Amino acid sequence: MKAYELLYFVDPTCNEETRAAVMKRIEVALGETGKVDSVEDWGKRKLAFEIDDLTEGDYTLINFHADPTVIAELDRVLRINDAVKRHMVVRRVDKD
Repeated sequence: MKAYELLYFVDPTCNEETRAAVMKRIEVALGETGKVDSVEDWGKRKLAFEIDDLTEGDYTLINFHADPTVIAELDRVLRINDAVKRHMVVRRVDKD
């Protein structure tokens, strides 16, 4: 398994149930082979430019280990989720 980090943000006006549903969906996408190492809630941050009429986003950083084949499914899940405005998955070579 390789080490990855996922950074995503949702609309800051979303409720806690929506945020929990996004996190649960990420855990399901990682499946049995993936393992979440840490979750950091960065809170509200100002965006560099307006996205979908938003000037702020509520950011979350997730460090996890998974097989490279799982990343495509995770990316697909995050793209179709309306609550997630933007996301990025990056492989971390320092923590394999």
